[in-house]
Amino acid sequence: MKTIFTFVLVLALSSAAAAAGKSVVYEVNGASYEGYYNRASGKAPLVLLVHDWDGLTDYEVKRADMLAELGYTVFDVDLCGAGVRPIKMEDKRQHTGELYKDREKMRALLNAALKAAQSQGANTGNAVAMGYCFGGAAVLELARSGADMKGFVTFHGGLKTPEGQDYSKAKGKFLILHGTADTAVTMEDFAALAAELEAKGVAHEMITYGGAPHAFTVFGGDRYREDADKKSWKRFTEFLSETLK
Repeated sequence: MKTIFTFVLVLALSSAAAAAGKSVVYEVNGASYEGYYNRASGKAPLVLLVHDWDGLTDYEVKRADMLAELGYTVFDVDLCGAGVRPIKMEDKRQHTGELYKDREKMRALLNAALKAAQSQGANTGNAVAMGYCFGGAAVLELARSGADMKGFVTFHGGLKTPEGQDYSKAKGKFLILHGTADTAVTMEDFAALAAELEAKGVAHEMITYGGAPHAFTVFGGDRYREDADKKSWKRFTEFLSETLK
């Protein structure tokens, strides 16, 4: 399981992160949200990173810092609210369940995060969105909304399309990285998404990793699979290089 996110702890762990990464508090409809921003030099391409169902934790900060080291500016989205980092299973289900039921709110929060990144100087015109698990489902929601981004990437993300939605407005390229042994998001879900994207003429690449269960990229977790994590990260960074100029 991921540990509770605290900016003080994370920034203390790395002098490089302390020099570049920072907390960004922004408001959406009167409520406060707290993202994490790590800016690379100049007008570097942007990666909008969306967290799993336990909120923005040190895991997403670590991934953001890894991307910043590669030359990308990163904004970690907060979909839960400032100071809200669910620990108990019922709390995680509650927070994500509310957004699954209110897709307009989910979209509003994602767009607000983009605006917050832009206010910090991020190059939102040259950007890719990526997400883990619940964050992957949120990234696909952003894509279906017609967001003008160059790419959308999911790692072991939720893949089902809500009733009444489709990918007719989708722009950019898709990269779907999935575990073949995932029982939470099945290979039937994976195949259904492939068929939907193909039917709408959406450019996509979809990869599965044998033996990899749900959450296979989460360091230290009992479902972590080093081989699948390294392979998927490599393909992701290649995708960024190919897509962002």
